[in-house]
Amino acid sequence: MPALPLDDAGPYVAAAYLVFLALVLIYVAIMATKLGRVEKDISELAEIVERRERERDAVPEEERV
Repeated sequence: MPALPLDDAGPYVAAAYLVFLALVLIYVAIMATKLGRVEKDISELAEIVERRERERDAVPEEERV
């Protein structure tokens, strides 16, 4: 015999699923925020690299050390 009859356990099972769903949604939100930050950092680094390449190409070959 189960610890709780099935008709009494239903609300607890539903509550457990809702808590699990809330935790998954919070996790996804946190990961989306971190992904946004990483994408921003990568785009900033790409801009820095492009700027340095343009500056390097603008300097004549004789002046490079």
